[in-house]
Amino acid sequence: MDTSSATPIFESLASAARLNIYRLLVKTGPQGLVAGEIGAALGIAPTNLSFHLKALSHASLLSVVQEGRYQRYRANLALVQELITFLTAECCAGHPEQCGELCQPVDCPELVSKP
Repeated sequence: MDTSSATPIFESLASAARLNIYRLLVKTGPQGLVAGEIGAALGIAPTNLSFHLKALSHASLLSVVQEGRYQRYRANLALVQELITFLTAECCAGHPEQCGELCQPVDCPELVSKP
C-alpha cells in the first residue's frame, strides 16, 4: 500500500455514517449483513444507505454478494489490516522492537461496543 491507495480509504471513512456502517460489518464478521439489516440497525434511510454503501464499496472497504433480491455486505478486514501495516511500517524508524508499548495494539472495549 502507498499514500495514493490509502487516501481514498481514509476519505471514505471520514463520514460518521460510513464509519458506523463499516464498524457494524466488522462486528458481524464473515456473515455480513444485507442492506436492510444495516439500515435498520443504524437508522439510515434506504437512499442514504445506498449512497454510503456505494462509497465504501468503491473504496474496496466492503465486498458485496447478490443473494436473490438482496445484497449482502461484508467488511474487507484484510484491507484495513494492510492500512494499519502501512501506517505503522516506520514505527520507531523501522525498528518496532525499540518502541515497546507504543507499537502494541490498543484495547478499546468502549469503541467495540458502539456501532
